[in-house]
Order: sequence, then C-alpha cells, then structure tokens
Amino acid sequence: MATNVGVIGAGSWGTALAGLLARKGASVTLWAFESEVVEGINSARRNPLYLSDIELPEEIEATSDLAEALAGRDYVVSVVPSHVLRRVWTEVAEGLAGETILVSCTKGIEVPSLKLMSAVLAECLPDHPAENRVVLSGPSFAREVAHGLPASVVIAGRDAGVAGRAQELFRTDSFLTFTHDDVVGVEVGGAVKNVIAIAAGMADGLGLGNNTRAAIITRGLYEMIKIGRAMGANPFTFAGLSGIGDLVLTCTANLSRNHTVGFRMGKGERLEQIASGMKMVAEGVPTTEAVSRLAARFDISVPICGAMYRILYEGLTPRAAVDELCTMELGWELGGLLGEGR
Repeated sequence: MATNVGVIGAGSWGTALAGLLARKGASVTLWAFESEVVEGINSARRNPLYLSDIELPEEIEATSDLAEALAGRDYVVSVVPSHVLRRVWTEVAEGLAGETILVSCTKGIEVPSLKLMSAVLAECLPDHPAENRVVLSGPSFAREVAHGLPASVVIAGRDAGVAGRAQELFRTDSFLTFTHDDVVGVEVGGAVKNVIAIAAGMADGLGLGNNTRAAIITRGLYEMIKIGRAMGANPFTFAGLSGIGDLVLTCTANLSRNHTVGFRMGKGERLEQIASGMKMVAEGVPTTEAVSRLAARFDISVPICGAMYRILYEGLTPRAAVDELCTMELGWELGGLLGEGR
C-alpha cells in the first residue's frame, strides 16, 4: 500500500518535494492556495506558477481543500511561508491526526512573537504530540531537487524513531537525508542564513569581490551561532547542513531569492520595487527584523544582521553600511563565543 502524504503549500519547494515523494511511490495530495495551480496540476501535470517546466507525476492530486489534504495522511509536509504558517495551521488544527507525522519545511522566525516555526506549530497544534513533529532543512534549491540533482538535508526531531521514519520517507539516491536532535539549531540556521544571504547579495551587487563575500559568510556564521546559542541550540549544529551548508549555498548562488534581493539592492533598486515583482517570498526580509529584535533581547552584537535591518527598515544605504562595517571596532575573532567580548 502506498504511503499517503499531504503537502501543504504548492510553491517551488512544496512542488519539488511533492514530486520527489510521488516519484518514490507515495500517494500525494498537494494543497495550493491558488485555484490556477490546482487546475494546472490536475489537468496538465504542471504547476503554472512555480517550476512550470517540470512535469509532475500522476500520483500527485492537487486540491484547494485543506481538510482533504490532511485527512487520512501518514505524513503531512508543511511548506507554507512563515508569515502565514500560524493562520493556516490554526484553521485546520483539528484535521491533523495525532499519529500523523508532521514535517515542517518552512524557514523563518515569526516576527510578532519571535518564535521559531516549531514553536508556532506547538501553539497551533496543542493536541498533536510534539514527538510526531520534525523539521527539514539544509542546502537544497527547489529547482535542482525537482530535476533530480544530488542534495543533502537534515531532519531534526525530539524522537529519533520518528526522525528516522521521516528520513526514510524522503531518502532517494539523489536526496540524502541525515537526522539530528537539535530542532532549535537546525531552525535557527535555516532562518538566519537568509539574512546573511541578502548581505552577500548586496556585496556582490556593489562589486566588492570574493574576499568580501567570504568574510560575510564567515562572520555571518559567527552571528548565527551566537543567536542560536542564546536560544538554546548546540553550537556544533551550525557546522552542519542547516548551518554552514545552507549559508554557503544561499550566499553564493543566483537561484537564491534572498541573494537576488540583496544583489538588486546593491545595484540601487528599492526593496519595494523588488518585492512587487517577485512571486515567491524572500524569507530573509521579515527574518531580518526578527533577528534584530532577538539580538536586542539577548544583548548580542550582530553587526551584519544589524546593518541589514537598518538598510531594509531604516533607509541606510548599502554603501554607507559597508563604510560602517569596515570602520567598526575589532576584537578577538571569536570573542563572543569564548568570553572575550561580544
């Protein structure tokens, strides 16, 4: 009997994961908000808005009915943007069976509450066992996964057995799934890397060269670790796929929406102009606000993330930010982690 999977969210990542699971033999119901996506998948086997060049397997049935996408599922994969995750799951909480394993694939931090996605889901799903929820993250562009190119991700959860079941669900010869127990660390890495990717994109747009990009990645990782540790993560988690792995990917490739936003701003475009022409959300924009507020809460120095906040929300120019960062007071390289300053 085929495994029954509901995928909630038919953007690029949800579409790619639905295709991966269906090609592996699962029976997949894909929920989409847009009626044209439902019609396009069911009639032409293509998502007309996202990854429209990818033909989808017959084993995928699209629906606009959330309850239908949840009913009788062995697994449910949540791939909705961070800013609507609470609303979506509050509406359908009663439709998720306790024995169903929920795989959260959303990267971000909820701005009003400063909560990670796992914490938001815990509040929305009080009757769903926490041990039956896992998070999936790591360096994985949807387009490359949809084309079957090799990728590695990490699946983190409280229960090793449940994480292992999710690992087997997604594992293919080209999609390698590792497991972890540090849910907070995996989620922090997946969220903060988007902020650093905007910074790297700006540097590229300004023509600052490879040395600058390397510095942003390295110092950005340092800021990521400080934020994660303050939130209870294991610092070693950030040496893995959801930390340095995802950070390198999003900071160096033009398939990254966040890098693209930064690059275009580095070239002089305004954020409002860029956002109005994008079909998909650049999660790093709202996450920048959340990270700035978290840094203030924990009294953490995060110069790169702080500069991104001032650029995105307070009108600082990218060139002025570069000047400030290049003239800041310097200390021990890892002082904020080793107790030698911030």
